[in-house]
Amino acid sequence: MRSLSRFTTAGVLGAAALALLTGCLGSSGSGSSDGGQDANRNADAKKVELTFGSNSVKGGKSSAGATFIQDVLIPKFVAEQKGKGVDVTVKFQGDGSDDEVYKQKLSLDLSNKSGPDLFQIDGIWVGEFAQANYIKPLTDTVGDASKVDNWDGWQQIPEAVQALGSYNGKRYGVPGGTDGRVLYFNKKLFAQAGLPADWQPKSWDDIISAGQALKKISGVTPIQINAGTAMGEATTMQGVLPLLVGTGATVNSDGKWLGNTSQLRQVLDFYHQIYSTGLGDPVLQKEAKGRDKSFAEFAANKIGILLESDYFWRSVVEPKEGVAKMADRDTAVGWAMIPAMKPGAGVKGQDFVSMSGGGATVINPNTKYPQQAWEFLQFMNSADMVKESLAGAAKITQRSDVNSEVLKSDPMLSFVAEKVLPVTQYRPGRAEYPKVSAALQQATADVISGKSTADAAAAYQKAVETAAGGKDKVTSN
Repeated sequence: MRSLSRFTTAGVLGAAALALLTGCLGSSGSGSSDGGQDANRNADAKKVELTFGSNSVKGGKSSAGATFIQDVLIPKFVAEQKGKGVDVTVKFQGDGSDDEVYKQKLSLDLSNKSGPDLFQIDGIWVGEFAQANYIKPLTDTVGDASKVDNWDGWQQIPEAVQALGSYNGKRYGVPGGTDGRVLYFNKKLFAQAGLPADWQPKSWDDIISAGQALKKISGVTPIQINAGTAMGEATTMQGVLPLLVGTGATVNSDGKWLGNTSQLRQVLDFYHQIYSTGLGDPVLQKEAKGRDKSFAEFAANKIGILLESDYFWRSVVEPKEGVAKMADRDTAVGWAMIPAMKPGAGVKGQDFVSMSGGGATVINPNTKYPQQAWEFLQFMNSADMVKESLAGAAKITQRSDVNSEVLKSDPMLSFVAEKVLPVTQYRPGRAEYPKVSAALQQATADVISGKSTADAAAAYQKAVETAAGGKDKVTSN
């Protein structure tokens, strides 16, 4: 799991990545990226060489992940294959550069039908790479649908989480660890406001009502939902998208981007309701370090309700190592599921909703050893290896069986794994997303700066039409 700061860079550099993909691809027509190779090629080889690519490096970016892959995963896979009479060499190709730079390097390799045999990518890249024919469905690469579909690991990965490595209903890879977004609340402030310690709102109106009760406490900001452009992708993931799926809509549906629709206006109306009535602090949304300041204010008992991911619990207000330590976190911080606008109004008719992020490991369709690569992919996502990858830390993994074991002493993370992940959604893996996300951020910035919902939504419509490449690729009503 990663913090959202990395996605801010992704948004800025998204145009460059899109240009590279377009330039390398030329046409994303029906041609197969593996040239029609036999999926069973080298299936019986007794001497195998695989490469594993990851944007991580020992002592640098995502050091713990690189260390696990090199020192634990690869040696154990090699030993397991030796027991089957197969001499396997796995070379680790670590990088450690900015995510968009890494993405460009990987895209260039894949466009030339080279690159590592297996590699890790952000889940938001899966659709983009699939559109470019850089990766193929696992059933195509492995060549046997039953072999892929009958892997017992799928039974332990919730269907909603499988979407992290999927595109258009097909599995392109196996998801890694993920996260989930909830509403955090300060139990001490809730007690002062006469609100329950087991608060669980069932609608947006319930959130507003709690905010109005908290407003009576001097020096307290009742509600913090990220808004504006300064917070970058955090605004989209900890604000717009969780609210949007609560209206029953997603930002991309049936190949079209969400435009000036009733659901978008409902989201912007909710922002207006919070930031024009003193329930939220509009100034905080415009500050360069606004998100960090919101963390500090929550830890200092100055914010009542905050929409954030489980990262906030385990890395921000964590009592010993957190960036905004909260000594009484375990007793003072409550959490609740994010309600739909009203019961049953959420996507898929859900009462509660969330958004998640994370990555996936995929197989290069041009590998010389597709069957052995599939064995490696299964091995690295087995319960034992997923457990070992945590190195004793309490983090949400893709596997329900592992989560049940490693999170049993952490009620908040268990809550996310058991309650939130089954109802979560993921961002669309399409090349235009960073620009659409930026347009959503601007729409919230317009609202908190005093523009009407109608004007902010109209300006958003124009921005999305430009980002998507035409009116015909955007929905409106």
